[in-house]
Amino acid sequence: MPGWAKVLIIIAVLAVLLVVGMIVAGAFWWSRNKDSLIAQGKAVITEGQDAGRKTDNQGCVDESLTRYKAEPGFKGTISSSIFMQSCLQSSRPTPGFCDDVPKESDFVKSASWQMSQCQKVNLSSDQYCNQLFATVQRFCERPRRSSSPEGE
Repeated sequence: MPGWAKVLIIIAVLAVLLVVGMIVAGAFWWSRNKDSLIAQGKAVITEGQDAGRKTDNQGCVDESLTRYKAEPGFKGTISSSIFMQSCLQSSRPTPGFCDDVPKESDFVKSASWQMSQCQKVNLSSDQYCNQLFATVQRFCERPRRSSSPEGE
């Protein structure tokens, strides 16, 4: 067997071992932390629902952004998005809130809209900001909401 083939086999075996090791480490970490993460998630949902009962749709977005700016990054994005989603679901409608929000499936308009929203809130250089506004898009699509009263 040529030397290069042996090197390729060794690299492939090491890559497989690395992937298996990462999966085992991830499963171990999840088993040790899942109860805490679930409890934190439920607490954030409750906070969002409580906040939503006291404000309108735009107030939920504003509070979510305040929370995110206090704890930016991957974990902050998840927490702020969960808060925003539960807040929006229990909040009062803001007239025109969803009118200019593109569908998530319209990728070009969606990306452009998310970027412009991030710029408006001084988070244009934040790599996770667009995920916050994807939450707004999902809210506006279920069912598609507009500023017109229901039934019209």
